[in-house]
Amino acid sequence: MEGSSFVPRSLKDDEGYIAREPVCRAERTPEGRPPDAPALRQTSGHPSGIIKGVYRKGARPFWANIHIPEVIIMKKTITRILVAVLSLTLLTACGTTAAAPSTSAETADTQAEEAAPANKEIDTLRIAFSPYADADDITTATDPLVALLQEKLAEKGYDVKNIEMTVGTSYPAVGEALSAGSADIGFMSSANYVAYSDDCNVLLTALRKAINKDSLNPADWNDGTIEEYTDDYSTYYRCIILAGPSEKGQALIAKVNAGEELTWDELNDATWAVLSPTSSSGYIYPCLWLQNNYGRSISDLENVVEVESHTSAVARLASQQADIMVSYGHIRIKNAPVWQSDFGGEGDMAEATGIIGVTDGIVNDLIAYSLASDVMADEAFRQALGEAFIEIAETEEGQEIISVFSQVGYTWGQDSDYDVTREAEALLKELNG
Repeated sequence: MEGSSFVPRSLKDDEGYIAREPVCRAERTPEGRPPDAPALRQTSGHPSGIIKGVYRKGARPFWANIHIPEVIIMKKTITRILVAVLSLTLLTACGTTAAAPSTSAETADTQAEEAAPANKEIDTLRIAFSPYADADDITTATDPLVALLQEKLAEKGYDVKNIEMTVGTSYPAVGEALSAGSADIGFMSSANYVAYSDDCNVLLTALRKAINKDSLNPADWNDGTIEEYTDDYSTYYRCIILAGPSEKGQALIAKVNAGEELTWDELNDATWAVLSPTSSSGYIYPCLWLQNNYGRSISDLENVVEVESHTSAVARLASQQADIMVSYGHIRIKNAPVWQSDFGGEGDMAEATGIIGVTDGIVNDLIAYSLASDVMADEAFRQALGEAFIEIAETEEGQEIISVFSQVGYTWGQDSDYDVTREAEALLKELNG
């Protein structure tokens, strides 16, 4: 530079002073100035950056004449721009990060809704009920089941548009419907299931409330009281041979209560009301009882009337059209309150009727599904349907519905549970030739 040697990061003003850019302190020495001239000192940290010092009187301040190269100006400008851009980037990033969770959550919800599979639609589910009771009573009691099943199945991924429910005219009629595929599921007795098990399979086994009388001695049942349910659940029930208010019926009851054995002739002389040969308590087990005690079968009796349901049998007993009927052990619990009003019976049912025989235990009834049904071929739907019945039966409304079948709940069943019934069926076929 003119008038002086080059000094890094230094500038020379028009008065010959060399200005060195200070970090904490700056000194200026004029060319040819007296040695005792005072040096200029910068006060570090002054807010305006003004340099305090001593200079010649009348001279312009040295900083007024400093020439700052454009490179330095550009560097400072670029630095300021970079700082501003960096600050703006950080602010934007923070803002984006803060909003991210909300956006991500909304996106996740949207994706979940889009990913959730729609319910599978089923046009019709067909249910057939065995005639455990009068058809009108079953139809009325089970009417609310339609809405309950549709609601439960919808929760499990199935929209069933229609549920058709029918009451079989007989126990075999339900088995035939399952075999033909005209019913998807059926409420069946164990014996009826065994008879048609080539064409259907077990879905659920029914649970019953145990009763307070379980003795094989019929006289123990005739204590002048109607049987009562206990708080226990049972997987089996007994069949009873029940005599009615007719003259012959009362004579049989009196003999049993006296501890005397009944004869075959006495039983053969009476009129019996029985159900179809596929009914466990209405035919099969009474047959086994006769075989075990007299070496005979129902087919050997001279006076037998086949009825459609247990309710029909009670009606014949009350009207004295039958002297003896066969049924499940809790038949009087259900019908004693209406013995007079519905059946025209005389007196109290506990006094007008009496047990003259008790069979071994019978495996509970079941819900079976048709192997010919396209709807029930879906294993996932079978699982959902079984769960729906179990859950409905646990509700107060469900309990009221299935009470018409004398059932209190359901549990998962399997075909092997009914092997004992198969043994009884085999024995019965052997007896009947």
